[in-house]
Amino acid sequence: MGNTPLIGFRRITAHLPANVAIYAKAEWHNPGGSVKDRAALNIIRTAEERGLLTPGKTILDSTSGNTGIALAMFGAVRGYPVRLFLPENASPERIQILRAYGAELSLTDPLAGADGALVAARALAAAEPDRYFYADQYNNPANWQAHYHGTALEIWEQTCKQVTHFVAVLGTSGTFVGTARRLKELNPALQAISLQPDSPFNGLEGMKHMPTAIRPGIYDPRLADANLGIGTEAAYAMLRRLAREEGLLVGISSGAALTGALQIAEARAAAGQAATIVTIFADSGFKYLSGAAYR
Repeated sequence: MGNTPLIGFRRITAHLPANVAIYAKAEWHNPGGSVKDRAALNIIRTAEERGLLTPGKTILDSTSGNTGIALAMFGAVRGYPVRLFLPENASPERIQILRAYGAELSLTDPLAGADGALVAARALAAAEPDRYFYADQYNNPANWQAHYHGTALEIWEQTCKQVTHFVAVLGTSGTFVGTARRLKELNPALQAISLQPDSPFNGLEGMKHMPTAIRPGIYDPRLADANLGIGTEAAYAMLRRLAREEGLLVGISSGAALTGALQIAEARAAAGQAATIVTIFADSGFKYLSGAAYR
């Protein structure tokens, strides 16, 4: 797991000068198909080391899909039952994958989104603490630490220490927090830009509109040098461009990620400044084909 490829682009970035480049980590190369494999495995390993997750306990969490898939996969490998709360409007593909891994699912009010699933999982964890290990991805430091010790160092080495900007969407915020924190230690001049939906009502599955959502305990807004709002239609349009111009079938958050990265790149180019910009493509597009993004 990890050591995922760093990929570039030909057509979408063709208008940029040679000294401004955008790259993306292709996280669908992880065994569970997403960036969330990193956090899920670290959460499980850390809990086992501390005696919090022992044989007979069930792994519990809320999810919009990818972390749940990773927990279900690793739970199957390590012999733990997994119970997950997720919004009822999660893509059918994600629900089918979770059931294929044997996870017990509780579907929550789609209008309450990821926060509704979070509240439900938190209540069950509090009611039956001896039965469940609550992974608590939104508040568990093992989430961001997976990226601090892994993702960031991979980016640093893959860019030959030349990365100048790190751009990532906000969900649990673990990917952004862990990666930005470590990259800024390695290069204090690095700019970290976080991306979130531009409205609380959006179609950007897995992303959080921080001003109106339950803020994750691991989120550190001080790490962001800038925060950009991304529109649903702009992200969807970028998804289709990636598929049709670059041959990359990627997930919804990847469309948002490249939309934001391209804004940064174009601003640097207009100012006559060089940049090596890295973002995260969290997963492939196969779990989203039944939704509106690819229609």
